[in-house]
Amino acid sequence: MRLEKKATVVSTSVAGLLVLIKMSVGILSGSVAVLASAIDSFLDLTVSLFNYFALNSAEKDPDDQFHYGRGKIEPLAAVIEGGVIFLSALFILYESLIKFVYPREMNHMLESIYVMIASFIITAFLVVFLNFVAKKTNNMVIKADALHYKTDLYSNGAVLLALFLVKYTAWGWIDALLGIAIAIYMIYSAFPIMKDGILMLLDVALSEEDVEMIKKVIESEPLVSSYHFLQTRESGSDIFISVHTVFNLEISLYDAHNIADKIEAKLKELFKDRTTHVLIHMDPYDDSI
Repeated sequence: MRLEKKATVVSTSVAGLLVLIKMSVGILSGSVAVLASAIDSFLDLTVSLFNYFALNSAEKDPDDQFHYGRGKIEPLAAVIEGGVIFLSALFILYESLIKFVYPREMNHMLESIYVMIASFIITAFLVVFLNFVAKKTNNMVIKADALHYKTDLYSNGAVLLALFLVKYTAWGWIDALLGIAIAIYMIYSAFPIMKDGILMLLDVALSEEDVEMIKKVIESEPLVSSYHFLQTRESGSDIFISVHTVFNLEISLYDAHNIADKIEAKLKELFKDRTTHVLIHMDPYDDSI
């Protein structure tokens, strides 16, 4: 099993555990902040399950229906995950505003505090693990999952602080105010996830730094007179590069092909942690003019 899929299995299991304990205590205590955190964990569970099936589909080999594979499922999953975070934030914001206007008494404060402490510790370990996997694989789905659980870590810490304040000050409005703050933060966090996914679905080019590295590799080959039509894009964990290279008319096709193979190998070495597809056209003259 790929490391990315193992990460989704771990995140799904953790989310399921957190849903059970948070929902139980949230209902008993009447804390909108704890309930908001429970709802967020339930959405985490749903999204992590979706991510697992997305990664499972994305790694399938190309076939007669999908000649370039199913890599676009990964950015699609990121867009859906961002949308889920955004919608859940709106629900939390609504519930928090209702409680702010119509305060409700909170119970079982000590149990709620213990649950949020445990949730904070568990989520912290999960964030460290997901960040490790994201850096190692550079997978967009895992990056989105890591960012999602990082927002959970912040919200869990904020809920824990609010519970302490409510318990020792009896200011129940703090719970509602914190729910509003968590919702706003979740909305703020959702947009980068959706933006990155949408850009990849639209075949956005690689970063300027990556394109410059590609250019240096091509320009380092002395027998390449010039190049044009350099195009790059990402599809999930795959990178696609195409370029037209211009050779002297006197060079043989065999030699030009060997040079193209050399350039392809160097480009793949640049992105050795990704699956890189390189298409090099060998031109006898500059046909971009």
